[in-house]
Amino acid sequence: MKSFMNYFKNALICTIVLGVLCSVVYPAALTLAGQAFFPKQANGSLIAVQAGGQEQIVGSKFVGQQFEDSRFFHGRVSSVNYNCYTDEEKEDGSYGGVSSGSFNYANSNPDLKARVEEDMAAWMEAHPDVKQEDIPSDLLTASGSGLDPHITVQGARVQVGAVSKASGLTEEALNDIIDRNTTGKLLGIFGEETVNVLGCNLDIAEALGMIISTAPEFTQRSAGEQG
Repeated sequence: MKSFMNYFKNALICTIVLGVLCSVVYPAALTLAGQAFFPKQANGSLIAVQAGGQEQIVGSKFVGQQFEDSRFFHGRVSSVNYNCYTDEEKEDGSYGGVSSGSFNYANSNPDLKARVEEDMAAWMEAHPDVKQEDIPSDLLTASGSGLDPHITVQGARVQVGAVSKASGLTEEALNDIIDRNTTGKLLGIFGEETVNVLGCNLDIAEALGMIISTAPEFTQRSAGEQG
């Protein structure tokens, strides 16, 4: 009996100590370290702009958004609609809460074909001057998270004509914006060049006088990351 109580006492002490270390000390240490050394990243890499005389948070560098205004670049298809839902959709059950994920359709799934054809038709309607075969695949496919903030350089370039026509900005100016928000390959060889859609659209908004500042550190960091 005494031996059992000693084992029980040791096990209980071990459980309590590990519980405190893993549930309190470790998370607290990581949180403090993150806030001390990487505060911007630890808080979500949020982007702030000056608009209406005050600073406003407009999104995160690493989380995509849904852009519908024809004056701005559009991102990839999202299986979760970038978590943007109308009140009607919330009431009819279409909204299942904030989430991430993909459509997860197999190549043989007819729903995949129907979804791509529908999105392609909508895209062609908004970009009548672009040939169907020139549409980059990333603009018609969803990312694994459904929240990808990036598109390919080709995916951005192919939208320049339509964005220029809607916004009044020259194609040269829009191509410069794309260049400023392009991230190069990792170490110059891994992955692909990508364009941050939010960064491009903030530059457009600033050029149109919709906002005063587009958080200079955003574009400076993006330009510095080019390979």
